Amino acid sequence: MTDYHESRRFIRHPTDIPVQWSIGEVVPPGEDRLRNISEGGLALESHQDVPIGARIEISISVVRPEATFSGEVVYCRPIEGGRFEAGVRFTDARQRFKMRMVEQVCHIEHYKKEVLETEGRTLDSAQAAYEWIERFAKDFPK
Repeated sequence: MTDYHESRRFIRHPTDIPVQWSIGEVVPPGEDRLRNISEGGLALESHQDVPIGARIEISISVVRPEATFSGEVVYCRPIEGGRFEAGVRFTDARQRFKMRMVEQVCHIEHYKKEVLETEGRTLDSAQAAYEWIERFAKDFPK
């Protein structure tokens, strides 16, 4: 069996955006976060073990309207602090364009947080988007 990490075809973009997920009717309590995203899938940091092979629904509420994705859990491993990293492969190719938009929003939200922490400036989403586009959009992987 091929290791999922060795078979990646898409660039992963680091992020720390809140994410909600469910498997069937089960919606776990607590806050989880995206670790990274790509056109083909994502990794999320979870407070609980996520079953490999499970069909998972993921919602990202920082995007308006809220972005939702379906996928399959391809790995889950323990990480620091009693948490887990779960890798999810998207199962629907139509989700890829939507994911590109979410990637950019995640970068902008991360930029907004970084500017506050490093420069002490509070940006609204529109200001952060404008600055991020001016500084980084030309280098955003295609």
